[in-house]
Amino acid sequence: MRQFSFCLMLIVLVLYGCGSTANQNQSSAIEVSLKSTFKNDFQMGTALNVSQFQEKDPSVTALIVREFNAITPENVMKSAVIHPEANRYDFTQADQFVAFGEKYKMDMYGHTLIWHSQLSPFAQKMQSKDSLMRFMEDHIQTVAGRYAGKIKGWDVVNEALNEDGTLRKSVFLDILGEGYIETAFRLAQKADPKAELYYNDYNIEQKAKRKGAIELLKKLKKSGVRIDGVGIQGHWSLNGPPVEEIEQSIIEYANMGLKVMLTELDITTLPNPWDLKGAEISQNFEGSPYMNPYPTGLPDSMQMKLTARYEALFKVFIKHQDKISRVTFWGVHDGHSWLNGWPIKGRTNYPLFFDRQLKPKPVYYKVMALKK
Repeated sequence: MRQFSFCLMLIVLVLYGCGSTANQNQSSAIEVSLKSTFKNDFQMGTALNVSQFQEKDPSVTALIVREFNAITPENVMKSAVIHPEANRYDFTQADQFVAFGEKYKMDMYGHTLIWHSQLSPFAQKMQSKDSLMRFMEDHIQTVAGRYAGKIKGWDVVNEALNEDGTLRKSVFLDILGEGYIETAFRLAQKADPKAELYYNDYNIEQKAKRKGAIELLKKLKKSGVRIDGVGIQGHWSLNGPPVEEIEQSIIEYANMGLKVMLTELDITTLPNPWDLKGAEISQNFEGSPYMNPYPTGLPDSMQMKLTARYEALFKVFIKHQDKISRVTFWGVHDGHSWLNGWPIKGRTNYPLFFDRQLKPKPVYYKVMALKK
């Protein structure tokens, strides 16, 4: 099967003219980047961790700058990090992220203003409507206001829905009621009138949750609040969800007059505990060879499956490029993917386009060839 990978790379190198001369000029190099290949379709983005926007590794920096034109902070703008105490903000790392984006002239997307998870510890303990409302007002105005004119768009509210499409139980819903979502969007618009405002969630391409998301978005639009787009996270597997459901979701959200973004795209290549049938739920999967089957490398057979899965997805994305404004991968390369530690720690996953040596995988060349 290694012959498959080699032949595929060779074919694409010929298609792009990569082997035609030993001294390629800069424009030739640019032509084979993700951001330039899809420049007429949608932005190509990636999520950055602290070491990446601090430029700890020049080779990683070079990869980011070459391939992507949009960046999202993986964690440093979440409230637990940027607003750790009631009377204290810590903008150190968020400022570094913004400085990186400005240095390399990349569009920046803020993640996230209101989210029940990774919430400021003091806010989690609030019990009165007045105190929680003051937190929302102060937090959104301070954070979004600080980066006004620099952040292109904000995930204003993140993951507010259950799998059945109902509103998720959280401190915000319990104390403020369902109106907290509308309030968050109004506060964000006031803090940065020029920033685009998004609702972001996972599994909203699946029928029940999609229905709930559409109902929520319709209520927001009917209220008169400004909402510019919806982020489909895209934490998917080799087996699902079906591309037909993803395509239908893109169409339905776009029909509402919203920009559609794939905001946290990655494809797990490993089994997950909930995929198992009849397994004892108390079973300890930590360190299980079954749950970590490829510790030293992804077999060619699985590489082919990963390639085919991404190829099918990008065919849909390209088909609906008029509806999609951005495709952002949740991570730069396999070595730094969050999927190495979730839902089971210490595994070796292969969900992205670049391997642990920062080299393009067969999927990279196959997806690029879709534009030829």
